[in-house]
Amino acid sequence: MSTFDLEKRIELARGFIGALPHAQALGMEFVSMALAEAVLRVPYHPQLVGDPETGVMHGGVITTLLDTCCGTAVMLHPTNALVTATMDLRIDYMRAASPGLAVSARAECYHTTRNVGFVRATAFEAEDESAVVATASGAFIIDRATEGAA
Repeated sequence: MSTFDLEKRIELARGFIGALPHAQALGMEFVSMALAEAVLRVPYHPQLVGDPETGVMHGGVITTLLDTCCGTAVMLHPTNALVTATMDLRIDYMRAASPGLAVSARAECYHTTRNVGFVRATAFEAEDESAVVATASGAFIIDRATEGAA
């Protein structure tokens, strides 16, 4: 792909994430995608609970949501990265997600170098971006070796 085609890239990102068994097992859903930005959601389900006494969603689910959302944002950056891999991901948990509510994540790829995309993300309850559960910052490898394949 020599020029960046956002619609084609969104289609590729949806296909890639849709093929991830782990994302499917979590019930991960697309909310929106734009240039260098992605919003994904994991609906609340009792099988995703980390503490049966409180009903709070497991932190690993939120980690997976943030990681997947960040990688998607890199794929949607006009660097034409067709493949990304997490190089570094720091997550700061602010509080537990409320039982019974979905958790969404918004990620933005705000800078790239030749081989690395830098991303910021926030996980929040349902659609309320002020109900922050966790924040993340990360660096993702940009693989252009397969450029031209899409």
